[in-house]
Amino acid sequence: MQRGRFVTIEGGDGAGKSTNLDCIHKWLAARGHDVLMTREPGGTPLADEIRSLVLAQRAETVDPIAETLLIFAARAQHVATVVRPALRAGTWVLCDRFTDSTFAYQGGGRGVEEAFIAQLAARTHGDCWPDLTIYLDAPVDVATARARQRDQEGSAGGDRCEVDRFEKEQREFFERVRQVFRHRARTHPRIVQVDASQSLPIVRDALTKLLDEHLS
Repeated sequence: MQRGRFVTIEGGDGAGKSTNLDCIHKWLAARGHDVLMTREPGGTPLADEIRSLVLAQRAETVDPIAETLLIFAARAQHVATVVRPALRAGTWVLCDRFTDSTFAYQGGGRGVEEAFIAQLAARTHGDCWPDLTIYLDAPVDVATARARQRDQEGSAGGDRCEVDRFEKEQREFFERVRQVFRHRARTHPRIVQVDASQSLPIVRDALTKLLDEHLS
């Protein structure tokens, strides 16, 4: 059986990942692919529990190394029980975030050494890297404004919008995160950067062309 393809989408909060995931999923499904949508941290009951630990606000300061280890613990479970079996079965896996986010958030944002993250990645998922990573890039001010509007609309609609530990970080944190994402997009051919500061129809047109070029 032919192996499935592994596609991830990356970007800062407010870049439009959730909105554009649906567009990518529909593109893949329209071409007859069996697609599994998942996310990180998370994707399994245990990994989702770890996600809650990572994101929850708390009075106790969370050490960056502890945070990184928690994320890789969730990733190990996710890859072993969901991602690898799906790919072996010929299913295409579409994942909201993967190890590139760890390099950006824990590496760039928190200052955890890149070599340490790379070692954990090697031990956790080895050669199981995405075939294609789509990085939605937007200036921090634009992404922050979108995220704020999204949360306000969610609150007005009755949806509970709790701010997690990452959303409370300062602008400098998100600037460092963005710089790492952009650097990885320049240095890793599997990562394709898309200008997400544009209107949604323009971004979706760019995504469609990208998918046609890389996955058709």
